[in-house]
Amino acid sequence: MTASAPNDSAAPLAVQGDVAITRWLAVGSLLGLIVLSVLWELWLAPLRPGGSWLVLKALPLCIPLAGLLKRRMYTYRWVSLVVWLYFTEGVVRAWSDKAPGNWLAMIEIALCLLLFIACALHVRLRQKAARQSTAKAG
Repeated sequence: MTASAPNDSAAPLAVQGDVAITRWLAVGSLLGLIVLSVLWELWLAPLRPGGSWLVLKALPLCIPLAGLLKRRMYTYRWVSLVVWLYFTEGVVRAWSDKAPGNWLAMIEIALCLLLFIACALHVRLRQKAARQSTAKAG
């Protein structure tokens, strides 16, 4: 008696679904960081009345948005490195700012961690899917 082989056709579909989830998590957390940065520095807890020049920190976050939406692997890789600058800022401000700034910094930390995890998983899953497709072709 031989054991039946598992159905391998379902595996690539599952990986593709996971890739889509990580893509949307990355895009959502990046958009969250952009919105948080703007709201934080202009209205919620600006360092100066009327807003702060720190709102400009949101501009570099806008650059990778198109690359994430276009599924560019290179963008996912470098965003997973750049996000640590924002994470560091969040950690410093979580311990140095008074409320509500410290709470906003903790939200920034959470969004940075989510963005990093989503980008790292996205890259890993896409590489896994590529290996599976080349193994089937070969």
